[in-house]
Amino acid sequence: MSESGDQQSCGQRRKPVDALQLGPRKRPSATDPLVHYGRHFGRTVHALCNFQALLTNGILRMGELADTPEENFTAEERREHRVFQELLKSVAGLEERLMQGGDDEVDAVAELASASGARGDDTKSLKGSVLDWITPKGQNLVPPLARNIKVDRGFHHERTGALLCPAGLDWSNSETKAKLKSGEIIVTGDQWPLFLYADYYYDPEDPWNGLFRSALLVCAYRHVFTSPSSVDREPKATRSGNARIHGMTRVTLPSIAYIATQIRFSLTSSPVFSRTDTVTDSERFYNSVLDIFEDPEEKQEVNDLTVWWNRQIFPSYSTAQRPPVKNSALARIREKRARTKEVLAGDGDGGSV
Repeated sequence: MSESGDQQSCGQRRKPVDALQLGPRKRPSATDPLVHYGRHFGRTVHALCNFQALLTNGILRMGELADTPEENFTAEERREHRVFQELLKSVAGLEERLMQGGDDEVDAVAELASASGARGDDTKSLKGSVLDWITPKGQNLVPPLARNIKVDRGFHHERTGALLCPAGLDWSNSETKAKLKSGEIIVTGDQWPLFLYADYYYDPEDPWNGLFRSALLVCAYRHVFTSPSSVDREPKATRSGNARIHGMTRVTLPSIAYIATQIRFSLTSSPVFSRTDTVTDSERFYNSVLDIFEDPEEKQEVNDLTVWWNRQIFPSYSTAQRPPVKNSALARIREKRARTKEVLAGDGDGGSV
């Protein structure tokens, strides 16, 4: 997507832009509530939005294209509109604000809602912390890695290289390792790294086994959403940090993709998160993870994954409603209510004979 596409005005609504690609970086005002929600939106709904294009195309769908059949839109356009609807649903008064305002209002909302601030904060925070999580207990990384300089990470280092090695390739193979280090083997975003797997083990016969269940991902998720201090101890029933601030009680699938993208970038040697960085290919990686999460054919595995994640992050999470304790006041109230309903139902039947 070109820069001119990023800067397209709302007045040119007949030529939609790709909203689910990262837009230009802007510095929003911290006083508007949209800034507060925009940070959460980027972490939990879509991390790499071009908000200008998202709003422009969403307004177009609600206006000129309102009668267009759903099947006329591409899968990417349908995903984009779901993201737009999620934004409207989550911010009170936003739909009215957009529909009644002009192009300037759309521009203002897009700037305020930009999620790049949160992404940048998380990138900076995770850059040093990830080294603590990948260092085996009681040992040191050899050679040591700097917390604030990434030049020696990626395939240049034994530990980060092993974690970033695409599943299916053997990092212990000297020829493979040399080709990854030299760039002879180019790793694209849809070649998923080994760190996504539990115990960093990939089973080619069962590629879902342990996928997105690594301890490294859980550490990073807790760091961002519950609090950095929650990483090294069992999470408490009470929520804290970003999850508590935003009333978050369930893990979202895009938030897993977001954390995976952040960790993947933190392990690389690239110094700056950029949409034009073809080396890290972060956008393709992020979108490829979303693709598998949204694939109807993978629904059962994805549902199981969601349950697993909720149990890791929110200890009070339960997939089923627990019955009240027997003989408790709540149980007695419900029993009495049930008996009363039975009596009333019986009286009703008797009266109709």
